[in-house]
Amino acid sequence: MKTAEIKEMPTNDLKERVEAEVANYQQMVLNHSISPLDNPAQIKQLRRTIARMKTELRKRELNIK
Repeated sequence: MKTAEIKEMPTNDLKERVEAEVANYQQMVLNHSISPLDNPAQIKQLRRTIARMKTELRKRELNIK
């Protein structure tokens, strides 16, 4: 997910998406520990996407205050 797409999302949707992506990330890491993924770089990409979303949420939180 690109930064521009993240900035366009409403705050509520972004929070829900972060929760869903974190759950997906945890499941992916668990699955990878049991049997290797075809593309382990997906874990890194997902972690960075979550970080981008959390960064945008934090920016919005600071702008409100």
